[in-house]
Amino acid sequence: MIDCGRSLSLGVVLALFALSCESRKEMAPPEQAATPVSTGTEAASQPPKSATPAENAKLSDPSVLTGNAAKRDWKSDAPGVRRKLTTSDLPAPYATESVRNQPSKVSQPEGAWPKVPTGFVAEKFASELSAPRMIRTAPNGDLFVAESKSDRVRILRDADGDGKAELNEIFAKGLSQPFGIAFYPPGDAPQYVYIANTGSIVRFPYRTGDTKARGKSETIVANVSGGGMLEGGGHWTRDIVFSKDGSKLYLSVGSKSNVDDAEVENRRARIFEYTPDGKNERVYASGIRNPVGLAIQPQTGDLWTSVNERDELGDDLVPDYITRVNADGFYGWPWYYIGGNQDPRHAGKHPELKDRVLIPDVLIQSHSASLGLTFYEADQFPKEYRGRVFAAEHGSWNRSSRTGYKLISLPMNGAKPTGEYEDFMTGFVKSEDEVWGRPVAVTVGRDGALYVADDVGDVIWRVAYKGT
Repeated sequence: MIDCGRSLSLGVVLALFALSCESRKEMAPPEQAATPVSTGTEAASQPPKSATPAENAKLSDPSVLTGNAAKRDWKSDAPGVRRKLTTSDLPAPYATESVRNQPSKVSQPEGAWPKVPTGFVAEKFASELSAPRMIRTAPNGDLFVAESKSDRVRILRDADGDGKAELNEIFAKGLSQPFGIAFYPPGDAPQYVYIANTGSIVRFPYRTGDTKARGKSETIVANVSGGGMLEGGGHWTRDIVFSKDGSKLYLSVGSKSNVDDAEVENRRARIFEYTPDGKNERVYASGIRNPVGLAIQPQTGDLWTSVNERDELGDDLVPDYITRVNADGFYGWPWYYIGGNQDPRHAGKHPELKDRVLIPDVLIQSHSASLGLTFYEADQFPKEYRGRVFAAEHGSWNRSSRTGYKLISLPMNGAKPTGEYEDFMTGFVKSEDEVWGRPVAVTVGRDGALYVADDVGDVIWRVAYKGT
């Protein structure tokens, strides 16, 4: 039974009610659960007042959705809703039909605004960008933004601290589908900005405060397996991050295909390790279909990744995931998934690998398209958020009813994830067919706020804590 005396978010109440009535058809939520919060008078370019506690209050004693309730779609999303998926929740392959359900991208509706927990405010930091993708914070607080389709990297700076970007400059152009951005050496005085093109890693000389590249690019790694913009071109995003001590450079490379084991995949679906000069290559981890985002845990130095798993096995296979990456770890693709579950399209292949497949730390609703991630180590948010992972869920296309289209956080027990994840920023889905925003990446600003790249709205969102 639901304890109505607790302070539950509306999304949690709906999902728990659905769990208690599992035999009923999926319940349509009240209007306010699917409609972005608005006072009814503000223009679309201005943030509305905070949502009411009934809509999105952070849970004082969170109830975690599990089983089928954890698999429900965008209509049950709301800040504070927690989910936990486990290996026991995996259905059989083809339990549901595989669908192609691409969203229609629409302009931000009048009065629509992202939903965030009570006490937080979401505002537009910069607008009218060109499909912003990865976003990283320089030591001085400048935001470097990859505009991948435009083959360039942009710098945004809040010079007067008002939460808006006054400086907006192109740092480098003439790149090739740039995505990952990293500063070297780690610390307050980097000498280079490294950029991962789809087929190479390059670096530019850099001094703190530069708004333009001060020299030509130098190619550090030339033989990265490149990709097109999907639809046969393969996964194209390449992220990079340096180890905590700066001695290692990690590169993520996604697969060419959904689930092929052809020779073309020999240098794909892997995370590579290099020295900062691009030498001494080794495969750090393999069997990772598309490790889009990389991050380093600040205390332990562990490498983490955010992964898009395979498609076309049904609505709830295979879960995407976020995990600590074991050195020399094997995560199953393409023959196995989430442990020793064999993909039916490769039945009988490589039985010797079954017991080697690692189970990821946190399973995410299938087809959510988990992309960029970051660790929150600032003091601007309440203390319960310190140490958490924040990750951008770009949103599904291979699911009959949408999942993703939001920013989530991962509760932690020290430096170890609990296996749960919590909705933090939602509200980008207008209807079952239309979306007006898709989070791609997230970074922590020098001011302690979160900055979220949205490649449908062409916006960088700033989320800060204002208090109740």
